[in-house]
Amino acid sequence: MNTPIPSNHPITSSPDSPETVRVWDPLVRVFHWSLVLFFFTAYLSEDVSDTLHAWSGYAVAGLISFRVLWGMIGTKHARFTDFVRSPRSVLAYVKAIPAGKAPRYLGHNPAGGAMVVALLLSLTGTIVFGMATLGAHDQAGPLAGTWLASFNDHTLKEIHEFFANSTLALVFLHIAGVLFSSLHHRENLVRSMIHGRKQRRDNDH
Repeated sequence: MNTPIPSNHPITSSPDSPETVRVWDPLVRVFHWSLVLFFFTAYLSEDVSDTLHAWSGYAVAGLISFRVLWGMIGTKHARFTDFVRSPRSVLAYVKAIPAGKAPRYLGHNPAGGAMVVALLLSLTGTIVFGMATLGAHDQAGPLAGTWLASFNDHTLKEIHEFFANSTLALVFLHIAGVLFSSLHHRENLVRSMIHGRKQRRDNDH
């Protein structure tokens, strides 16, 4: 008699499909696509609607705060301990890419992990200096009246835009990395960030 597999069993397989494992939990996936939505809304609305720009920025701030917390207490592949690696490991992984020897990871590979950290830092800089600009120019927002908002609002805006543009550049680099990894390892990483599952392989890290 066969023992039934629980409905929440993380691995699925069938004669017509390879074995898969749940990698990205629902909160990580909602965070990822929400961040895409609100970042581009904030970026594109800067000269269109100050209100939409500001509230989209607050949404990004909330998402970043959640991701930092989830990176400490979340599921296995969501935790920083799973994908934040030393600069030497990241460099070794990047050097292995041209030779076609970059290993496959179920979660973030070393370069992908470094990209996550870079994006979080760049987005944090964008948010902090955006709030400081609002505090200096309009005496509004959570940083109004603080020492950071006492600086020249034009200078603060320039720094805010530097971080925003740096984030945009990182986003395009991230997309390029996702496309390369998808082709190199013959898998659809975009789709896996939608349904949360990836194929399990013998040589996974």
